[in-house]
Amino acid sequence: MDTVMNDNNAATLEQELDWFYRVMDTRIKLHFGHDCRYSDIDEVSPPDLDMSQSVYAQFVGHYEMDFFERLLLLLSLIPHIRPQLLDVFFTKNADNARDFTEFGGRNSHSFQGFLPTGETAMFLLAGSSLAQRLRCYDLFGADHFFHCHKILELQNSGDNDPRLNGFLALSDDVRELLMTGHINKPVFSADFPAKAVETDLQWSDLILDTVTMEQVLEIKTWIDYENVLLDELDMRRTIKPGYRSLFCGPSGTGKTLTATLLGKMTGREVYKVDLSMVISKYIGETEKNLERVFEKAENKNWILFFDEADALFGKRTAVSDAHDRFANQEVSYLLQRVEGYAGVVILASNFRSNLDAAFTRRFQSIIHFPVPKQTERLILWQQAFPEKMGFSGDVNLADIAADHELAGGSIINVVRHAVLAALKKENRAIELSDIRNGIRRELQKSGKSG
Repeated sequence: MDTVMNDNNAATLEQELDWFYRVMDTRIKLHFGHDCRYSDIDEVSPPDLDMSQSVYAQFVGHYEMDFFERLLLLLSLIPHIRPQLLDVFFTKNADNARDFTEFGGRNSHSFQGFLPTGETAMFLLAGSSLAQRLRCYDLFGADHFFHCHKILELQNSGDNDPRLNGFLALSDDVRELLMTGHINKPVFSADFPAKAVETDLQWSDLILDTVTMEQVLEIKTWIDYENVLLDELDMRRTIKPGYRSLFCGPSGTGKTLTATLLGKMTGREVYKVDLSMVISKYIGETEKNLERVFEKAENKNWILFFDEADALFGKRTAVSDAHDRFANQEVSYLLQRVEGYAGVVILASNFRSNLDAAFTRRFQSIIHFPVPKQTERLILWQQAFPEKMGFSGDVNLADIAADHELAGGSIINVVRHAVLAALKKENRAIELSDIRNGIRRELQKSGKSG
Protein backbone atom coordinates (compact mmCIF):
# COMPACT_ATOMS: atom_id res chain seq x y z
CA MET A 1 0.00 0.00 0.00
CA ASP A 2 1.56 3.37 -1.01
CA THR A 3 1.90 6.28 1.41
CA VAL A 4 -0.92 8.33 -0.11
CA MET A 5 -3.37 5.41 0.04
CA ASN A 6 -2.29 4.66 3.61
CA ASP A 7 -2.85 8.28 4.64
CA ASN A 8 -6.28 8.28 2.96
CA ASN A 9 -7.25 5.13 4.82
CA ALA A 10 -6.02 6.51 8.16
CA ALA A 11 -7.95 9.77 7.62
CA THR A 12 -11.14 7.87 6.80
CA LEU A 13 -10.78 5.62 9.84
CA GLU A 14 -10.21 8.66 12.08
CA GLN A 15 -13.54 10.05 10.87
CA GLU A 16 -15.25 6.72 11.44
CA LEU A 17 -13.81 6.36 14.93
CA ASP A 18 -15.00 9.86 15.85
CA TRP A 19 -18.47 8.94 14.58
CA PHE A 20 -18.40 5.67 16.51
CA TYR A 21 -17.45 7.49 19.73
CA ARG A 22 -20.37 9.92 19.32
CA VAL A 23 -22.77 7.02 18.69
CA MET A 24 -21.45 5.09 21.70
CA ASP A 25 -21.62 8.18 23.91
CA THR A 26 -25.20 8.79 22.76
CA ARG A 27 -26.22 5.19 23.47
CA ILE A 28 -24.78 5.27 26.99
CA LYS A 29 -26.39 8.63 27.82
CA LEU A 30 -29.77 7.46 26.55
CA HIS A 31 -29.46 4.15 28.39
CA PHE A 32 -28.76 5.78 31.75
CA GLY A 33 -31.12 8.74 31.27
CA HIS A 34 -28.45 11.42 31.07
CA ASP A 35 -28.88 14.67 29.17
CA CYS A 36 -28.38 14.06 25.44
CA ARG A 37 -28.90 16.14 22.31
CA TYR A 38 -30.19 13.11 20.41
CA SER A 39 -33.26 10.94 20.96
CA ASP A 40 -31.74 7.90 19.19
CA ILE A 41 -28.35 6.86 17.81
CA ASP A 42 -29.43 6.95 14.17
CA GLU A 43 -29.57 10.73 14.47
CA VAL A 44 -25.76 10.77 14.72
CA SER A 45 -24.92 11.09 11.05
CA PRO A 46 -21.99 8.99 9.79
CA PRO A 47 -19.25 10.59 7.67
CA ASP A 48 -19.93 10.86 3.95
CA LEU A 49 -17.48 8.45 2.29
CA ASP A 50 -18.61 8.97 -1.31
CA MET A 51 -15.58 11.09 -2.22
CA SER A 52 -13.05 9.09 -0.21
CA GLN A 53 -10.46 7.05 -2.14
CA SER A 54 -9.59 4.91 0.87
CA VAL A 55 -9.82 1.13 0.86
CA TYR A 56 -12.12 1.29 3.88
CA ALA A 57 -14.55 3.59 2.04
CA GLN A 58 -14.45 1.35 -1.04
CA PHE A 59 -15.20 -1.69 1.12
CA VAL A 60 -18.18 -0.03 2.81
CA GLY A 61 -19.43 1.25 -0.53
CA HIS A 62 -19.04 -2.11 -2.25
CA TYR A 63 -21.42 -3.76 0.22
CA GLU A 64 -23.69 -0.69 0.40
CA MET A 65 -23.61 -0.91 4.19
CA ASP A 66 -26.38 0.74 6.13
CA PHE A 67 -25.98 2.57 9.44
CA PHE A 68 -26.07 -0.53 11.61
CA GLU A 69 -23.87 -2.72 9.40
CA ARG A 70 -21.23 -0.01 9.30
CA LEU A 71 -21.37 0.41 13.07
CA LEU A 72 -21.01 -3.34 13.62
CA LEU A 73 -18.04 -3.50 11.26
CA LEU A 74 -16.35 -0.69 13.17
CA LEU A 75 -17.04 -2.31 16.55
CA SER A 76 -15.31 -5.51 15.41
CA LEU A 77 -12.34 -3.53 14.02
CA ILE A 78 -11.73 -1.20 16.99
CA PRO A 79 -9.89 -3.74 19.22
CA HIS A 80 -7.27 -3.91 16.47
CA ILE A 81 -6.83 -0.18 15.77
CA ARG A 82 -7.93 1.76 18.89
CA PRO A 83 -8.80 -0.61 21.76
CA GLN A 84 -8.88 2.13 24.41
CA LEU A 85 -12.01 3.50 22.79
CA LEU A 86 -13.97 0.65 24.37
CA ASP A 87 -12.59 1.08 27.89
CA VAL A 88 -15.81 2.80 28.91
CA PHE A 89 -17.46 -0.64 28.92
CA PHE A 90 -15.25 -1.65 31.87
CA THR A 91 -17.45 0.58 34.07
CA LYS A 92 -18.79 -1.28 37.12
CA ASN A 93 -22.40 -1.33 38.22
CA ALA A 94 -22.47 0.63 41.49
CA ASP A 95 -25.50 -1.31 42.74
CA ASN A 96 -23.80 -4.72 42.75
CA ALA A 97 -20.11 -3.99 41.96
CA ARG A 98 -20.34 -6.20 38.90
CA ASP A 99 -19.88 -5.54 35.22
CA PHE A 100 -22.95 -4.29 33.38
CA THR A 101 -24.52 -7.38 31.83
CA GLU A 102 -25.92 -5.38 28.93
CA PHE A 103 -22.42 -4.24 27.87
CA GLY A 104 -21.42 -7.80 27.05
CA GLY A 105 -17.72 -8.25 26.37
CA ARG A 106 -15.24 -10.85 27.51
CA ASN A 107 -11.73 -10.81 28.87
CA SER A 108 -8.69 -12.45 27.35
CA HIS A 109 -5.69 -13.79 29.24
CA SER A 110 -3.28 -12.09 26.82
CA PHE A 111 -5.24 -8.95 25.86
CA GLN A 112 -6.01 -6.30 28.48
CA GLY A 113 -8.55 -4.39 26.43
CA PHE A 114 -12.30 -4.90 26.13
CA LEU A 115 -13.28 -7.57 23.61
CA PRO A 116 -16.77 -6.87 22.24
CA THR A 117 -19.28 -9.67 21.92
CA GLY A 118 -22.60 -9.98 20.16
CA GLU A 119 -24.19 -8.63 23.32
CA THR A 120 -22.01 -5.51 23.08
CA ALA A 121 -23.21 -5.03 19.53
CA MET A 122 -26.84 -5.40 20.57
CA PHE A 123 -26.44 -2.82 23.33
CA LEU A 124 -24.89 -0.37 20.92
CA LEU A 125 -27.35 -0.96 18.08
CA ALA A 126 -30.59 -1.59 19.98
CA GLY A 127 -30.21 -0.39 23.56
CA SER A 128 -33.13 -1.69 25.60
CA SER A 129 -35.51 -1.96 22.62
CA LEU A 130 -36.43 -5.62 22.20
CA ALA A 131 -37.99 -5.00 18.78
CA GLN A 132 -34.80 -3.36 17.51
CA ARG A 133 -32.70 -6.11 19.09
CA LEU A 134 -34.63 -8.77 17.19
CA ARG A 135 -34.24 -6.85 13.93
CA CYS A 136 -30.50 -6.50 14.46
CA TYR A 137 -30.20 -10.20 15.15
CA ASP A 138 -30.38 -10.72 11.38
CA LEU A 139 -26.91 -9.16 11.12
CA PHE A 140 -25.58 -12.47 12.45
CA GLY A 141 -27.79 -14.62 10.24
CA ALA A 142 -26.56 -17.19 7.74
CA ASP A 143 -28.02 -15.21 4.84
CA HIS A 144 -26.35 -11.90 5.68
CA PHE A 145 -23.33 -10.91 3.59
CA PHE A 146 -21.25 -10.69 6.77
CA HIS A 147 -21.57 -14.46 7.05
CA CYS A 148 -21.81 -15.38 3.36
CA HIS A 149 -18.62 -13.50 2.52
CA LYS A 150 -16.88 -14.50 5.75
CA ILE A 151 -16.42 -10.91 6.89
CA LEU A 152 -17.29 -11.30 10.56
CA GLU A 153 -18.95 -13.83 12.77
CA LEU A 154 -19.70 -14.68 16.38
CA GLN A 155 -17.13 -17.09 17.76
CA ASN A 156 -18.83 -19.68 19.92
CA SER A 157 -17.81 -19.15 23.55
CA GLY A 158 -19.32 -22.33 24.99
CA ASP A 159 -21.83 -25.03 24.24
CA ASN A 160 -24.39 -23.76 26.74
CA ASP A 161 -23.72 -20.02 26.45
CA PRO A 162 -26.17 -17.68 24.72
CA ARG A 163 -25.10 -17.15 21.11
CA LEU A 164 -24.61 -13.42 21.57
CA ASN A 165 -22.00 -14.15 24.24
CA GLY A 166 -19.60 -15.06 21.43
CA PHE A 167 -16.76 -12.75 20.43
CA LEU A 168 -17.13 -10.50 17.41
CA ALA A 169 -14.52 -12.05 15.14
CA LEU A 170 -13.44 -10.07 12.09
CA SER A 171 -11.81 -12.32 9.48
CA ASP A 172 -8.05 -12.02 9.18
CA ASP A 173 -8.26 -11.09 5.51
CA VAL A 174 -10.82 -8.33 6.03
CA ARG A 175 -8.90 -6.96 9.01
CA GLU A 176 -5.69 -6.79 6.95
CA LEU A 177 -7.51 -5.19 4.03
CA LEU A 178 -9.17 -2.49 6.13
CA MET A 179 -6.01 -1.72 8.09
CA THR A 180 -3.31 -1.98 5.41
CA GLY A 181 -5.14 -1.79 2.10
CA HIS A 182 -4.05 -5.24 0.98
CA ILE A 183 -4.21 -8.88 2.02
CA ASN A 184 -0.89 -10.53 2.78
CA LYS A 185 -0.18 -14.03 1.57
CA PRO A 186 -0.63 -16.53 4.40
CA VAL A 187 2.57 -17.71 6.06
CA PHE A 188 3.26 -21.45 6.02
CA SER A 189 2.83 -22.68 9.58
CA ALA A 190 0.99 -25.17 11.74
CA ASP A 191 -2.03 -22.86 11.48
CA PHE A 192 -1.81 -22.80 7.68
CA PRO A 193 -0.18 -26.03 6.42
CA ALA A 194 0.15 -25.02 2.77
CA LYS A 195 2.86 -23.33 0.73
CA ALA A 196 2.51 -21.07 -2.29
CA VAL A 197 4.35 -22.73 -5.18
CA GLU A 198 5.76 -20.84 -8.14
CA THR A 199 8.05 -21.56 -11.07
CA ASP A 200 10.28 -19.62 -13.46
CA LEU A 201 9.39 -22.06 -16.23
CA GLN A 202 6.91 -21.22 -18.98
CA TRP A 203 4.07 -23.22 -20.48
CA SER A 204 6.33 -24.08 -23.42
CA ASP A 205 8.66 -25.87 -20.99
CA LEU A 206 5.92 -28.35 -20.06
CA ILE A 207 6.44 -31.55 -22.06
CA LEU A 208 3.40 -33.85 -21.97
CA ASP A 209 1.93 -36.32 -24.43
CA THR A 210 -0.90 -35.03 -26.60
CA VAL A 211 -3.77 -36.70 -24.73
CA THR A 212 -2.54 -35.53 -21.33
CA MET A 213 -2.02 -31.98 -22.57
CA GLU A 214 -5.53 -31.83 -24.05
CA GLN A 215 -7.03 -32.91 -20.73
CA VAL A 216 -4.95 -30.39 -18.80
CA LEU A 217 -6.09 -27.61 -21.12
CA GLU A 218 -9.68 -28.52 -20.28
CA ILE A 219 -8.99 -27.27 -16.75
CA LYS A 220 -7.76 -23.98 -18.18
CA THR A 221 -10.93 -23.77 -20.27
CA TRP A 222 -13.02 -24.22 -17.13
CA ILE A 223 -11.10 -21.44 -15.35
CA ASP A 224 -11.46 -19.12 -18.35
CA TYR A 225 -15.19 -19.68 -18.84
CA GLU A 226 -16.52 -20.67 -15.42
CA ASN A 227 -18.32 -17.36 -14.87
CA VAL A 228 -19.83 -17.45 -18.35
CA LEU A 229 -21.07 -20.98 -17.81
CA LEU A 230 -22.49 -20.45 -14.34
CA ASP A 231 -23.76 -16.88 -14.54
CA GLU A 232 -24.31 -15.76 -18.12
CA LEU A 233 -25.74 -19.13 -19.10
CA ASP A 234 -27.48 -19.48 -15.72
CA MET A 235 -26.24 -23.01 -15.03
CA ARG A 236 -25.63 -22.68 -11.29
CA ARG A 237 -28.85 -24.63 -10.75
CA THR A 238 -27.37 -27.74 -12.34
CA ILE A 239 -23.58 -27.31 -12.11
CA LYS A 240 -21.66 -26.74 -8.89
CA PRO A 241 -18.91 -24.11 -8.79
CA GLY A 242 -15.36 -25.41 -8.68
CA TYR A 243 -13.35 -28.04 -10.50
CA ARG A 244 -11.79 -31.21 -9.14
CA SER A 245 -9.12 -33.16 -11.01
CA LEU A 246 -6.99 -36.19 -10.23
CA PHE A 247 -3.46 -36.28 -11.62
CA CYS A 248 -2.19 -39.84 -11.49
CA GLY A 249 1.11 -41.27 -12.66
CA PRO A 250 4.66 -42.07 -11.53
CA SER A 251 6.78 -39.56 -9.62
CA GLY A 252 8.58 -37.02 -11.75
CA THR A 253 6.11 -37.01 -14.64
CA GLY A 254 5.17 -33.34 -14.26
CA LYS A 255 2.11 -33.37 -11.99
CA THR A 256 3.32 -30.61 -9.65
CA LEU A 257 4.78 -28.52 -12.47
CA THR A 258 1.52 -28.77 -14.41
CA ALA A 259 -0.52 -27.54 -11.45
CA THR A 260 1.93 -24.68 -10.87
CA LEU A 261 1.94 -23.64 -14.52
CA LEU A 262 -1.86 -23.78 -14.66
CA GLY A 263 -1.89 -21.18 -11.91
CA LYS A 264 0.74 -19.07 -13.63
CA MET A 265 -1.08 -19.28 -16.96
CA THR A 266 -4.46 -18.26 -15.50
CA GLY A 267 -3.27 -15.75 -12.91
CA ARG A 268 -4.25 -17.88 -9.94
CA GLU A 269 -2.11 -18.64 -6.91
CA VAL A 270 -1.31 -22.28 -6.31
CA TYR A 271 -0.98 -23.64 -2.78
CA LYS A 272 0.52 -27.04 -2.16
CA VAL A 273 -0.93 -28.60 0.98
CA ASP A 274 1.66 -30.21 3.24
CA LEU A 275 -0.05 -33.44 4.22
CA SER A 276 2.57 -34.24 6.86
CA MET A 277 1.21 -31.26 8.82
CA VAL A 278 -2.44 -31.99 8.04
CA ILE A 279 -2.74 -35.64 9.01
CA SER A 280 -3.02 -36.31 12.71
CA LYS A 281 -3.44 -39.48 14.70
CA TYR A 282 -5.81 -37.67 17.02
CA ILE A 283 -9.50 -37.96 16.26
CA GLY A 284 -10.90 -34.86 14.57
CA GLU A 285 -7.57 -33.04 14.23
CA THR A 286 -7.09 -33.87 10.55
CA GLU A 287 -10.39 -32.18 9.68
CA LYS A 288 -9.46 -29.11 11.73
CA ASN A 289 -6.05 -28.83 10.05
CA LEU A 290 -7.57 -29.10 6.59
CA GLU A 291 -10.39 -26.71 7.44
CA ARG A 292 -7.82 -23.97 8.12
CA VAL A 293 -6.65 -24.27 4.52
CA PHE A 294 -10.14 -24.24 3.01
CA GLU A 295 -11.27 -21.31 5.18
CA LYS A 296 -8.27 -19.25 4.08
CA ALA A 297 -8.78 -20.23 0.44
CA GLU A 298 -12.47 -19.31 0.39
CA ASN A 299 -13.37 -16.73 -2.29
CA LYS A 300 -9.75 -16.31 -3.44
CA ASN A 301 -9.80 -18.50 -6.56
CA TRP A 302 -6.74 -20.40 -5.41
CA ILE A 303 -5.71 -23.71 -6.91
CA LEU A 304 -5.26 -26.17 -4.05
CA PHE A 305 -2.81 -28.96 -4.84
CA PHE A 306 -2.61 -32.13 -2.74
CA ASP A 307 0.47 -34.15 -3.64
CA GLU A 308 0.66 -37.83 -2.69
CA ALA A 309 -3.01 -37.56 -1.88
CA ASP A 310 -3.35 -41.27 -1.13
CA ALA A 311 -2.35 -40.53 2.47
CA LEU A 312 -5.33 -38.27 2.98
CA PHE A 313 -7.91 -39.40 0.46
CA GLY A 314 -7.20 -43.12 0.41
CA LYS A 315 -9.70 -45.94 0.44
CA ARG A 316 -11.93 -46.28 3.45
CA THR A 317 -11.33 -49.30 5.58
CA ALA A 318 -13.70 -51.93 6.87
CA VAL A 319 -14.95 -50.90 10.29
CA SER A 320 -13.41 -53.15 12.91
CA ASP A 321 -12.99 -50.69 15.78
CA ALA A 322 -13.68 -47.10 16.84
CA HIS A 323 -10.51 -45.84 15.16
CA ASP A 324 -11.62 -47.21 11.79
CA ARG A 325 -15.02 -45.62 12.22
CA PHE A 326 -13.51 -42.20 12.91
CA ALA A 327 -11.04 -42.61 10.04
CA ASN A 328 -13.94 -43.24 7.67
CA GLN A 329 -15.74 -40.21 9.05
CA GLU A 330 -12.65 -38.15 8.25
CA VAL A 331 -12.69 -39.34 4.64
CA SER A 332 -16.40 -38.53 4.37
CA TYR A 333 -15.79 -35.05 5.74
CA LEU A 334 -12.91 -34.47 3.35
CA LEU A 335 -15.03 -35.60 0.44
CA GLN A 336 -17.72 -33.06 1.33
CA ARG A 337 -15.19 -30.25 1.87
CA VAL A 338 -13.36 -30.82 -1.40
CA GLU A 339 -16.63 -31.09 -3.29
CA GLY A 340 -17.89 -27.86 -1.71
CA TYR A 341 -14.80 -25.80 -2.56
CA ALA A 342 -15.63 -23.26 -5.27
CA GLY A 343 -12.09 -23.13 -6.64
CA VAL A 344 -9.87 -25.68 -8.37
CA VAL A 345 -8.67 -28.70 -6.40
CA ILE A 346 -6.02 -30.98 -7.86
CA LEU A 347 -5.11 -34.26 -6.19
CA ALA A 348 -1.96 -36.05 -7.25
CA SER A 349 -1.36 -39.76 -6.75
CA ASN A 350 1.12 -42.30 -8.08
CA PHE A 351 -1.66 -44.85 -8.45
CA ARG A 352 -5.29 -44.09 -9.21
CA SER A 353 -6.39 -47.34 -7.60
CA ASN A 354 -5.19 -46.11 -4.20
CA LEU A 355 -7.90 -43.46 -3.97
CA ASP A 356 -11.38 -43.96 -2.61
CA ALA A 357 -13.94 -44.45 -5.38
CA ALA A 358 -16.22 -41.91 -3.69
CA PHE A 359 -13.65 -39.25 -4.57
CA THR A 360 -12.93 -40.34 -8.11
CA ARG A 361 -16.63 -40.36 -9.02
CA ARG A 362 -16.79 -36.68 -8.19
CA PHE A 363 -13.78 -35.57 -10.22
CA GLN A 364 -14.45 -33.61 -13.38
CA SER A 365 -11.31 -35.16 -14.86
CA ILE A 366 -8.85 -37.94 -14.15
CA ILE A 367 -5.63 -37.26 -16.01
CA HIS A 368 -2.93 -39.86 -16.45
CA PHE A 369 0.68 -38.65 -16.52
CA PRO A 370 2.66 -41.46 -18.17
CA VAL A 371 6.42 -41.77 -18.33
CA PRO A 372 7.34 -39.63 -21.36
CA LYS A 373 7.83 -41.34 -24.71
CA GLN A 374 11.12 -41.28 -26.57
CA THR A 375 10.44 -38.06 -28.51
CA GLU A 376 9.28 -36.32 -25.34
CA ARG A 377 12.30 -37.60 -23.41
CA LEU A 378 14.62 -36.16 -26.04
CA ILE A 379 13.07 -32.72 -25.66
CA LEU A 380 13.38 -33.00 -21.88
CA TRP A 381 17.08 -33.93 -22.18
CA GLN A 382 17.71 -31.06 -24.56
CA GLN A 383 15.94 -28.50 -22.42
CA ALA A 384 17.51 -29.63 -19.15
CA PHE A 385 21.19 -29.09 -19.96
CA PRO A 386 22.53 -25.51 -19.62
CA GLU A 387 23.25 -23.72 -22.88
CA LYS A 388 26.59 -22.47 -21.55
CA MET A 389 27.99 -25.99 -21.36
CA GLY A 390 28.85 -28.37 -24.19
CA PHE A 391 29.25 -32.15 -24.55
CA SER A 392 32.12 -34.48 -25.18
CA GLY A 393 32.13 -36.08 -28.62
CA ASP A 394 30.58 -39.38 -27.51
CA VAL A 395 27.36 -37.84 -26.08
CA ASN A 396 24.29 -38.46 -28.22
CA LEU A 397 21.12 -37.31 -26.45
CA ALA A 398 18.87 -39.04 -29.00
CA ASP A 399 20.46 -42.40 -28.12
CA ILE A 400 20.16 -41.69 -24.40
CA ALA A 401 16.49 -40.80 -24.80
CA ALA A 402 15.87 -43.99 -26.77
CA ASP A 403 17.69 -46.29 -24.35
CA HIS A 404 16.36 -45.09 -20.98
CA GLU A 405 12.73 -44.69 -19.94
CA LEU A 406 13.05 -41.93 -17.39
CA ALA A 407 10.50 -39.43 -16.16
CA GLY A 408 11.21 -35.70 -16.30
CA GLY A 409 12.10 -35.48 -12.62
CA SER A 410 14.65 -38.26 -12.99
CA ILE A 411 16.15 -36.59 -16.07
CA ILE A 412 16.64 -33.38 -14.08
CA ASN A 413 18.44 -35.36 -11.37
CA VAL A 414 20.74 -36.94 -13.94
CA VAL A 415 21.51 -33.57 -15.49
CA ARG A 416 22.29 -32.09 -12.08
CA HIS A 417 24.69 -34.95 -11.35
CA ALA A 418 26.44 -34.72 -14.73
CA VAL A 419 26.81 -30.93 -14.66
CA LEU A 420 28.21 -30.95 -11.13
CA ALA A 421 30.65 -33.71 -12.12
CA ALA A 422 31.86 -31.58 -15.04
CA LEU A 423 32.25 -28.49 -12.86
CA LYS A 424 34.20 -30.49 -10.29
CA LYS A 425 36.62 -31.46 -13.05
CA GLU A 426 36.72 -27.81 -14.12
CA ASN A 427 35.45 -29.00 -17.45
CA ARG A 428 32.80 -27.20 -19.53
CA ALA A 429 32.12 -30.31 -21.61
CA ILE A 430 29.74 -32.86 -20.08
CA GLU A 431 30.97 -36.44 -20.44
CA LEU A 432 28.89 -39.47 -21.35
CA SER A 433 30.29 -41.42 -18.39
CA ASP A 434 28.89 -38.88 -15.93
CA ILE A 435 25.47 -38.99 -17.62
CA ARG A 436 25.50 -42.77 -17.39
CA ASN A 437 26.50 -42.64 -13.71
CA GLY A 438 23.57 -40.31 -13.05
CA ILE A 439 21.20 -42.65 -14.91
CA ARG A 440 22.48 -45.63 -12.96
CA ARG A 441 21.82 -43.83 -9.67
CA GLU A 442 18.29 -42.96 -10.71
CA LEU A 443 17.52 -46.53 -11.72
CA GLN A 444 18.93 -47.86 -8.45
CA LYS A 445 16.62 -45.51 -6.51
CA SER A 446 13.64 -47.26 -8.09
CA GLY A 447 15.11 -50.73 -7.62
CA LYS A 448 16.19 -51.18 -11.23
CA SER A 449 19.62 -52.11 -12.50
CA GLY A 450 21.56 -49.45 -14.41
